[in-house]
Amino acid sequence: MNIHEYQAKEILKKYGVAIQEGIVAESADGAVDAAKKLQEQTGTSWVVVKAQIHAGGRGKGKITGTEQRGVALAKSLDDVKTISANLIGGTLVTIQTGEAGKKVSKVLVAQDVYYPGASPTKEFYMSILLDRKEGKNVIIYSTEGGMDIEDVAHNTPELIHKEHIDPAIGLQPFQARKIAFNLGLTGEANKQMVKFVSNLYKAYIGTDSGMFEINPVLKTSDDKIIAVDAKVNFDDNGLIRHADQLALRDTSEEDPTEVEAGESNLNYVKLDGNVGCMVNGAGLAMATMDIIKLSGGDPANFLDVGGSANAKTVEAGFRIILKDPNVKAILINIFGGIVRCDRVAQGVVDAYQNIGNIPVPIIVRLQGTNAVEAKKLIDESGLKVFSAITLQEAADLVTQVLN
Repeated sequence: MNIHEYQAKEILKKYGVAIQEGIVAESADGAVDAAKKLQEQTGTSWVVVKAQIHAGGRGKGKITGTEQRGVALAKSLDDVKTISANLIGGTLVTIQTGEAGKKVSKVLVAQDVYYPGASPTKEFYMSILLDRKEGKNVIIYSTEGGMDIEDVAHNTPELIHKEHIDPAIGLQPFQARKIAFNLGLTGEANKQMVKFVSNLYKAYIGTDSGMFEINPVLKTSDDKIIAVDAKVNFDDNGLIRHADQLALRDTSEEDPTEVEAGESNLNYVKLDGNVGCMVNGAGLAMATMDIIKLSGGDPANFLDVGGSANAKTVEAGFRIILKDPNVKAILINIFGGIVRCDRVAQGVVDAYQNIGNIPVPIIVRLQGTNAVEAKKLIDESGLKVFSAITLQEAADLVTQVLN
């Protein structure tokens, strides 16, 4: 689950991580009030107005039809109002959103940490995530932080460093010191970076997160180390232990169909193909997508209905898949281990009848317990449903209906 920058910074602050202070606003007038309050609290004269969407690249992104960037420096309250008015309600297109962009509903008014007359500052990159290959957490960091970190990783990968952490013993003090040293920091800045890294790792572990990304981490002119931006992704499997995190979810930032699927306990991810998939089990779903590609089609989605597929889940899956106008056929691939195939087949028939006219052909491949009985149910239903038992039969039927 992703959250906004301002929410991520609030979490970091709770764990003792120094941040760029800011106040969120949902209107231009609210942004002006936030700027005034921030100026009183921090003494800053200029502020930065930052669009709040679940995507990176905001500094280079633009509001559709304008030259307004997603992150802009405001040198006066008039600037704050103008920038906020341009951002709120607009569609911000960045390298991560694609051409469709994302609607901006709120902005973060933040203190200017690059204030005029300050001695040179330095930006770093830092993230924490799980390295599945190593079975360890890893801190990825670089001396070259900022908006061009993707180019750094591509053109000069030697500037990207990694520090693996054994989850059984946690981050060790010498590792935090090593990171600060590799970033070229000395004196007070070195001490502050060691503290920053230690608290950042505590926040990552304490929140059951899948990823923390701070870009940039800033060394200020007075040798403080602060998080200027923050991107946090929570591990969905850990949300049961963090009811407070669920309250941070912003469903307006998510695909509406994926939100609907989640409410029906379905694992759904929309893709760009023409063949809808409904499968029980993630591994089988991946194999099914391969079969579709090999048969000349393209998967329109990943949809795992789980190990206990029934008429209700099948019907919910149908309705979600049919929301995609690009779908030209639907392939249902169920392995009857926990669930009996004939029950799933009856669920398909019932769901088809409840929905009414389904405009695309449906291919049902059932294998496992009572697969023969299931095929008979499908074949005798009189509906526009094609049955198969083997993967090859299902692939041939996909080719047939697409042509």
